[in-house]
Amino acid sequence: MTAAVVLVVVLAACGSSSRSTGGSASAGGKIRVVTAENSWGSIATQLGGDHVEVTSIVTSPGTDPHDYEPTPQDGRAIASAQYVIFNGVGYDVWAARAVDANPASNRTMLEVGKLLNLTDGDNPHRWYFPDDVEKVVNQITADYEKIDPADAAYFEQQNQAFETTGLKQYRDLLAQIKHKYSGTPVGASESIFVGIAQWTGLDLATPSAFLTAISEGTDPTAQDKATVDQQIKDKQIKAFVYNSQNSTPDVAALVGEAKAAGLPIASITETPPEGTSFPDWQARQLQQLADALAQGTGK
Repeated sequence: MTAAVVLVVVLAACGSSSRSTGGSASAGGKIRVVTAENSWGSIATQLGGDHVEVTSIVTSPGTDPHDYEPTPQDGRAIASAQYVIFNGVGYDVWAARAVDANPASNRTMLEVGKLLNLTDGDNPHRWYFPDDVEKVVNQITADYEKIDPADAAYFEQQNQAFETTGLKQYRDLLAQIKHKYSGTPVGASESIFVGIAQWTGLDLATPSAFLTAISEGTDPTAQDKATVDQQIKDKQIKAFVYNSQNSTPDVAALVGEAKAAGLPIASITETPPEGTSFPDWQARQLQQLADALAQGTGK
C-alpha cells in the first residue's frame, strides 16, 4: 500500500471537508491546523498566535511539494485537523485528493487556488504574488474567527500586528524595488518569479513558455533556450533569478553562463527554510534581489 493510499484510508475513518461551518477548539483550547506547505503554514502560525497549533507537512527546501509522497503520520495529522490549508492549482495534488475524498462537516478547508478563482494551468506559486498573499492572510483570519468566534478579537489583533509589523520589511522592499528598478530587464529560470516581477514592474524578458516548461519539469523549445542563452551572453538582462530548489542540469548551466557573463544572480526557493518565518524568508530573498539589481544597473 503506497503512502498516498494510506493517507486516504486514514482520512476515510475520520473525514474532512471542502468548506465547513466551523468546529470547536482542541482539548488544549487551540485550533488544530494542518497546512500542506510551510509557506502558508508560517502565515497561519503568525496569524493564530498561541490560539492555534499548526502542523506543516512539507517543511524542507529540499523537498519538492509537486511530487511529495504523504506518510501515514501526515494522514493522521490531516484526519484530526479542524482547519486544512493547501495551495491547489495543481501544485499539491496529493493534499487535494486526500481532503476532497472524505468530506466532514466539522472541518474548515482553505484551498488557495479556489479562493483566488484560479484553475489548473494558472501559475500556482501564489505566495510570490503579494496581492494574493494579502487575500490569503485575511481569509485565514476570517476562518479562525468562524472556527473560534469567542476569540475573534484576538485574531483581529494578530492580523493587525502581522499586517503592520510582521510584513513591514517585506512590503518596504517590494516598494523600494518597484520605485528604483521598475522597467529593468531581468531573466529567471522559471515561473515562480513571475508574481514578484509583475508586482515590482520588472521586465521579465525570459520567454513565458520557457519559464513554464522549467517549472513543470518539461523541456523548453530549442528556440526559447537559444533566446535565454543569448539574453545572458549579450547581457540583455541586468540580473538572473533562479529557483535553487529546482536547480536541474539545464538551470545549473544557465547559472554558470550568467556567472561567466558577469551577471549578478539572485536565488529563491519554493518553501522557506525550516524554522524561518514567511516575512523573514521573503525579505531575505527580496534583499538579495535588490542587491543583484543594484549591481547589475549600477544604481
